[in-house]
Amino acid sequence: MTGTAPRDVERVYSTADVVAKLRRLADALESETSFRIQIAGERFRVPARAQFSIEHERGDGEEEVEFQLKWKIEEADDDAEDSDETVV
Repeated sequence: MTGTAPRDVERVYSTADVVAKLRRLADALESETSFRIQIAGERFRVPARAQFSIEHERGDGEEEVEFQLKWKIEEADDDAEDSDETVV
C-alpha cells in the first residue's frame, strides 16, 4: 500500500452495515488479528497492531463520538496476507 494517494473521506452507512463492521472490528480486536474492510469503495487491511482510540467532541450545538484506528502504512503491508475472509 505504500505510494497510495492521500485520502480523507467520511461515509454514512445504514445501521445494519455499521453493526456488521463494528462486529467484525470487535472480533478482530478481541482475537488480536488484522481484518479487511471496505469504506467508500476502497478495500484495505487494518493490521492487528493498529492503535484504537475513542474521541468525544462538543461544540457549536453538536456532539460527536469517533472510533478511530491508526497505524503506519508499513504495518498494514507487513500484515498483508491473501485470505478469503469476508470484507465488510
